[in-house]
Formats: sequence, C-alpha cells, structure tokens
Amino acid sequence: MTASDDRKQLVDQYSEDACFVIDSLEQIGSRWRLIVLHDLQDGEKRFNELKRSTDASSRTLSRVLDDLQEMDFVTRRLEEDAPVATYYSLTEKGMSLCPVFDEVERWGQKWIGASSGASESSD
Repeated sequence: MTASDDRKQLVDQYSEDACFVIDSLEQIGSRWRLIVLHDLQDGEKRFNELKRSTDASSRTLSRVLDDLQEMDFVTRRLEEDAPVATYYSLTEKGMSLCPVFDEVERWGQKWIGASSGASESSD
C-alpha cells in the first residue's frame, strides 16, 4: 500500500465519520429552525407566541414549522374552540436536542461570549 492509498483511506474514513455531523446540521442547521427549536424547549406555544418570541415573519415561521413537522421535530395541535388556536411543541426527537443546545450554549459562553475571556480561558 502506498502513502497515497493510506491518505485516501484516512480521508474516506474521516468523510464517513463526519457524515453524521454534516447530515445532522443540514436538518437543524438553518438559523430559523434553530431559533424555533430552541424557543420550544420552554414548552408548547401558540403560533403568535412563537412569532413574537422569535421575531420571525408569519411566512417564515409557517415555512419553518412545516419543515420541522415534516422532519418530526415538532408536532402541531389544533384547538377548534372559538377562537381557533394552533399550538406547537417538540416531539421526542425534538426534545432530544435540548442537551445539544445546552452544550452548544456552554461552548458559546466559553469561546464566543464577550465577557468569557474567549480563547484566554484555560478550562
């Protein structure tokens, strides 16, 4: 086996390992998807509550919620009493992202946060 073959094998293995990370980020990685998923960690919310708390336009929020429902991150519940209300909440799959968000938040506080000392931290 040549050095070139060894490098190709390492690149192939790395690509295969990174595939899950890349695929995961493609599913949840849009700015609006992350904002909505993070916001729903606090529990079920009506469409207008999400609109206010995320500052998304109705069109954007509707599209994002449809995408998240299709991917089974969010569930929709319609209450037909007057006035009609639509509620959204995280599914089990969506809830499984909560620890991920917590870790990303800790990482951001340590490495990105203005008051954290960023790269000067020695933890």
